[in-house]
Amino acid sequence: MRIVVVDPSRTVLKIVTRLLEAGRHEVLPFTDGPEALAHIKADFDVDALITSAELPSMTGMDLCHETRRLPASRRPVYVVLMSSNFDQSKLIEALNNGADDFIGKPPATEELYARLRAAERLASMQRKLVQMATTDYLSGALNRRAFFERAYEAAADALNGEKLSAVIFDIDHFKRVNDTYGHDIGDEVIRLVARTAMAQTDTLGRLGGEEFSFFLRGRGMTEAAALAEKLREQFSTLQINAAGNPVMFTCSFGVSEWEPGDSLDGLLKRADIALYKAKTSGRNRVVKSETPWGGEEELRSSGIIRFATR
Repeated sequence: MRIVVVDPSRTVLKIVTRLLEAGRHEVLPFTDGPEALAHIKADFDVDALITSAELPSMTGMDLCHETRRLPASRRPVYVVLMSSNFDQSKLIEALNNGADDFIGKPPATEELYARLRAAERLASMQRKLVQMATTDYLSGALNRRAFFERAYEAAADALNGEKLSAVIFDIDHFKRVNDTYGHDIGDEVIRLVARTAMAQTDTLGRLGGEEFSFFLRGRGMTEAAALAEKLREQFSTLQINAAGNPVMFTCSFGVSEWEPGDSLDGLLKRADIALYKAKTSGRNRVVKSETPWGGEEELRSSGIIRFATR
């Protein structure tokens, strides 16, 4: 497990770190609560937090509470509070503030290992549940709900000045594939499209049917359109065998970029309009959005506003 350990005493940190490393865990030691919390927010591979109740700039209880407030759709974090004060009221307070477990300080070696084995079992079950709750069963991409959770996080950073772009694409003439070769082959096409796109981005979501979307944090229109074009070319070379008959397909793409004063709704609607233009102008192409944010008349008249992101 990757474990963040927080204690103001470097001696205690050294003792706990050695115990954990001897148990083949990866340890990230901190003496400061806010610094540890910032790392946990940024590092989605952290499995557990072990924190002292006594910290200088924020209490261990507060650190437990803030860690528990982090979005659970990415990964679970097992939280253990350490304290030399082992009375019942302290235990109750720790549990009420989001701790999963409570242990004395410094911890006894075998007790620490036993509690972490329990944590690993629980974390494994939680990861499976998170995967089931956030993954589209057919494609393996993010399901619609998980996609929009990630998109809102990206939009929050875009409001603070970070670049953000969105791509929406779908499979051309997908109904024809289903009607000609059957839904089993159609499902194979969806899975192949998703696997190919997920090799290029970790934010791919299946919005429904044969339609997908992804967003690119820190990148603008030019880079997003280049990636969309790369995927378009890849898709046009793929094929699936249907009883000896090669099934080939193409995809159409719409691309948009975050504008000053934008919203997630606006970003996705503009990409959707660009996709519509790609479909009506011949398919198998990438179209960049030219509509500035606030172009409500075109958004309304397009007749393709399908996003309810709020």
